[in-house]
Amino acid sequence: MNILKKEKGFTIIEVVLVLAIAGLIFMMVFLALPALQRSQRDTQRKQDLSRAMMAINNYTSSNRGSLPTLDSNFVKSYLSVGGDTFIDPSGANTVATPDAKTYTFTVSSSKTTPVLPASFDSKDTQNVIYYTTSAVCGAGGGDTVADGTRKIALRMYLEGGGVACQNN
Repeated sequence: MNILKKEKGFTIIEVVLVLAIAGLIFMMVFLALPALQRSQRDTQRKQDLSRAMMAINNYTSSNRGSLPTLDSNFVKSYLSVGGDTFIDPSGANTVATPDAKTYTFTVSSSKTTPVLPASFDSKDTQNVIYYTTSAVCGAGGGDTVADGTRKIALRMYLEGGGVACQNN
């Protein structure tokens, strides 16, 4: 009698198939990771914009309704309380402060957001918070409309695209 012995184990096709599936899973994770990180940084930027508006409101209520001048004194007194720093989450530098990673306030007399740059990496738009007085955020979020003397609109470009706008 001739009895065939069947050895147990995986065939080469099964091994290659498992490796291919594992490779696809890893590829999907590594492709999704940068978008997730960019989204988290944009969420932090929106929170920082809200925090800046809260600091402006605190200043206004402490100074009989006058609006702050955006100098280092305001930033130290109202935005960097308790050793907390007011920096961009990506840590990128600006043109105005090449050695620092802080946000830069830019007074914008224009009621509309300047033309969006080709990419967020433009040194003229990274970490810049546009400060517009006598304005509130429009329906589009990036544009502002005139609305009273005690109104302020803060706008900033987001890494994932678009503009965040916050007003009092």
